Amino acid sequence: MSPEPASPLPRSADATPHAASLIQSLRDIGYSSETALADVIDNSITAGARNIDILSEANEADPALAVLDDGRGMDLDELIEAMRPGSRNPLAERATHDLGRFGLGLKSASFSQCKRLTVVSRKNGVTVGATWDLDDVALTNRWEIQLHDDVTTVPWADRIGEHGTLVLWRSLDRLSGGITQDLRKRAEHINRAVAGAERHIRLVFHRFMTEDRPALAIRLNGRKLAPLDPFGTRFPSHQADRVDQLELKDGTIEFQCFTLPHHKAITREEWEDLGGPEGHLRSQGFYVYRGRRLIIAGSWLGLARQTELTKLCRIRVDIPNTMDADWKIDVKKASAQLPPAVRERMRLLVERLALTSRRTYQRRGQRLVDNEFMPLWQRIQRDGAIIYRPDPAHPVLADFAGRLSADLQADFASLVGLMGSSMPIAALHSDFAGSAEELRADDVDEQALRQMAEAMVPRLLDLGTDGERIPEILRQIDPFNSAWPMAKAIIEEIILRENENV
Repeated sequence: MSPEPASPLPRSADATPHAASLIQSLRDIGYSSETALADVIDNSITAGARNIDILSEANEADPALAVLDDGRGMDLDELIEAMRPGSRNPLAERATHDLGRFGLGLKSASFSQCKRLTVVSRKNGVTVGATWDLDDVALTNRWEIQLHDDVTTVPWADRIGEHGTLVLWRSLDRLSGGITQDLRKRAEHINRAVAGAERHIRLVFHRFMTEDRPALAIRLNGRKLAPLDPFGTRFPSHQADRVDQLELKDGTIEFQCFTLPHHKAITREEWEDLGGPEGHLRSQGFYVYRGRRLIIAGSWLGLARQTELTKLCRIRVDIPNTMDADWKIDVKKASAQLPPAVRERMRLLVERLALTSRRTYQRRGQRLVDNEFMPLWQRIQRDGAIIYRPDPAHPVLADFAGRLSADLQADFASLVGLMGSSMPIAALHSDFAGSAEELRADDVDEQALRQMAEAMVPRLLDLGTDGERIPEILRQIDPFNSAWPMAKAIIEEIILRENENV
């Protein structure tokens, strides 16, 4: 039997991607101005920079934006490689401090905002520069960059120190919103985008700005940015659990649970800065870090719902860059997916931390169910529902009812019941879900304070409460707490009078 003829070798054909087409596709990966800037800053941190300056000039005919660092810099070969799209294989092993992923970040982030990217770098006393010009690529359809023999005309190049790198964006067609004719509106749009990126940068790199020695300094047009720690660790009233670890095949994941302080424990400005433009309800959840660089900010990743009583919850998740494939880190380093192996551990953390957050918000309410505090409103749980109703036995209501005729007492009891059944539950729920910290009780006048104190102080004394403790007790509840200087004087006056009458 004759042998089968050998299969012919397959033919090959050149399938090099068209430069003009592919490089345009790199512009639409999905970067925003803030994620694009953060991706460029990643390169500076990986290069060991301790000082990073974000520089912008929006009012010129050719506006520009730049990131300048004092990192180790690059020689010509390193610069050419850095300008190459896909300069690193995402499967290649990286140093633990390397914030890169696909070797696309510098290019794709820059192209998403501008058509002309220039990089100037200095290393060992030698300065080199190169430019990608997308208009030139569109004309030539060639993967070619322009090398600079002289960088003195490049904006801000003279500010590079003994070593470091300048990344410069020009032809800001995307960052300017496509505005070309009205220079004033174009400048406003660029400045608004840069200002909007400030909070993102403060948040994404906050750990480098606080944990490193020396700490990373990031400046925006000369103004040093303050780190934004989403866990509020600088406030003494924050709560932090111990660090948990989960060891997996490709690395170790660390978890740490935090509970923010109650909004009354910090200033309003500090509270709003922590919550950001979307508020604390939206910013609760997991904060996932890759090499201490924030990837996901405030999401329960499908393990829980965002609720008012858990809005103080934060869980820090640290993953190494060896687990990029497991977490499906994207090119922008702005999203990831939860691996099945860690889902159950994270679910348990959510349940535990939610209890701590609820206690923080309910602590004041728990005091009101103590008989010593004589709550004006009763909290009743019935048939799975929670009902609030005025307590007709409260000293203020009982004393007033005792001064009425029998007929009016019945009418007064009906009126008190009507107040409870008419509570605007839907409106309260909506307000608490949106901005609980803005809700407050109505102001109270001196006559109302005195009437309430006249009813409650004698009752507490009759119960055997020490007169010195009564101001401390009554200060815990409203309306005394909200008008304490006036209330304290009234309470002490009544205590003195009652003691004299004994």
